[in-house]
Amino acid sequence: MQRYDEVMFTAAVKALQEAEGSVEMYARSYGARTHALSADEAAFVTSRTSFYMATVSETGWPYIQHRGGPAGFLQVLDDHTLAFADYRGNRQHISQGNLAGDDRVSLFLMDYPRKGRLKMQGHATFQSVDADPDLAARVAVEGQGRVERVVTIKLVAFDWNCPQFITPRFDAGEIAQLVAPEMDKLTARIAELEAALAEKGKG
Repeated sequence: MQRYDEVMFTAAVKALQEAEGSVEMYARSYGARTHALSADEAAFVTSRTSFYMATVSETGWPYIQHRGGPAGFLQVLDDHTLAFADYRGNRQHISQGNLAGDDRVSLFLMDYPRKGRLKMQGHATFQSVDADPDLAARVAVEGQGRVERVVTIKLVAFDWNCPQFITPRFDAGEIAQLVAPEMDKLTARIAELEAALAEKGKG
């Protein structure tokens, strides 16, 4: 994979950075980073329950699509390849149509509770299940229906983003984990009180 700055810092971007005095800082920062998915990135990717994928239409308009599923629905095939199953949806096919003309995608993976985000650039392909039945079976998620297509993304670059201004948000599962200890205490206390009342009633 390439360095993120080599992919995303165009001449216009660098001109603005030069004006702000941040060119050298970024050159040092990105030059010291690895450019293949590590165990940390892989764990982050496979623990996501959603992500956003941006494509560009043949008329130049950007389009962002939300993808969601249980943790693990977005899989890491190797240190530069992701894949997920595509199921029957509203049949607009905007992302798929955009990728037919320009296969570049930008992904945004968010961890709202921990204020983390991972930006990824790559080339995406929609392929039929028949093209690779084994891969289709691998990315299929139980209970989601029949896989119609498989989307693979060959990563070009990625970057962790600053946590500033990310508002923490929690889904139902995360809230359940947070309140579980207190719920256990309340359940135990209720059981104690019920037992005490039952004992008192005997007297």
